[in-house]
Amino acid sequence: MTTDEGRAAVPARLRELPSRLLGQASAQAQRLVAEGLNGADARKWHYAALVALEEFGPASQAALSGRTGIHRSDLVAVINELAERELVERTPDPADRRRNVITLTPLGLRRLRKLEQLLAAAQEELLSPLSATEREQLTRLLGRLVEHHARADATMGADGG
Repeated sequence: MTTDEGRAAVPARLRELPSRLLGQASAQAQRLVAEGLNGADARKWHYAALVALEEFGPASQAALSGRTGIHRSDLVAVINELAERELVERTPDPADRRRNVITLTPLGLRRLRKLEQLLAAAQEELLSPLSATEREQLTRLLGRLVEHHARADATMGADGG
């Protein structure tokens, strides 16, 4: 059985599974964000590091890893790329010279503003079928799901299991 477009028909029960719909929407969102950022020779981790530095100020690599969710070993490469482009500055921590402090540069702030424009365009494209009210509602509901499961995960981790 196929649809008018020549693709295999998907059973209604499968099409209507919230988890499946979230997965498909997530794949579309990731594609749109990646395309937008790739056009500016950037990646989502570049944005995450720049926005964390703007919001929280200079940080050690360990703190930046925690704030962005970028694994420490991957963060080194991200910082190297940003430093090569003069978007961040890496300097020894005066309190502990074995650590580095990462600081957003003025050029990095300008780059962050450009990336925010690209991400806004990707969000607009992703959410284009929805009204402003529906967008707010979707964002609120997704936030509740994420928060609920993050708490549940933290509880499981605290319980050792």
